[in-house]
Amino acid sequence: MKTLLSAILVMATFHVSAQTVLLDSYFNNEQKKDSTGKTYSWHYKWSETPQSGFSMFGQEFLNNGADTATLYEAPTAANLKKAAIYIIVDADNAKENPSPNLVTQTHIDAIYKWVENGGVLVMMGNDSANAELHQFSKLSQKFGITFTDRSRNMVKGKDFPTGAVLIPANHPIFPSIKKAYLKEISILEVKPPAKASVTMSDDVIMAVSKVGKGTVFAVGDPWLYNEYVDGKRIPADYENPAAVKDLVKWLLQQCKR
Repeated sequence: MKTLLSAILVMATFHVSAQTVLLDSYFNNEQKKDSTGKTYSWHYKWSETPQSGFSMFGQEFLNNGADTATLYEAPTAANLKKAAIYIIVDADNAKENPSPNLVTQTHIDAIYKWVENGGVLVMMGNDSANAELHQFSKLSQKFGITFTDRSRNMVKGKDFPTGAVLIPANHPIFPSIKKAYLKEISILEVKPPAKASVTMSDDVIMAVSKVGKGTVFAVGDPWLYNEYVDGKRIPADYENPAAVKDLVKWLLQQCKR
């Protein structure tokens, strides 16, 4: 079985797979210094095993036969062509990165055409205090989705019930869960071709859009990072670990259509 650390591939060297899952590290490129003073990119990374990382999310793709890779450059037609799924999470604002890479029209054109030709795009936002949403939304709006400045599930400390998101029975993406944990969510607005997928009190939490041969899945929180998947932080009745399995299977199924 592949392990996450052995399967992490950088953009310059990854091979083309029928189902390569490409994680953005261009729009989300927060910087941190290690014990030697060397600066590195961190937060929501495949190889990142602390609670801030996506190692468990990435491992689930590997468990299902996909490959994982990271894109440190701006998305283009050439480098997106190598991916079946492209994930952008928590785009940097000036607080997180003094020189953030913002989404531009050139990026939007490349990503839109890639989706139209069959790509599966995952957009995970955050509340407006912790992510750049204006330019990010210019991309999502091409698919009928806006990440708004309105937020909900503003959890204080360990007030876990505030973070509850109820999943309807027989949900097409999350058939095995009833309740998930998401906090500090950017509420979505949707218009055709997008459709709400998960709502709470008329607030759209997750949405799906179909454009051409491709699919877009959007959610207002990076809720599947290790802290809320490893079973150590939140109560067991929040089914984020099972949600990872459901979402990965659904995303990979979209690649085959």
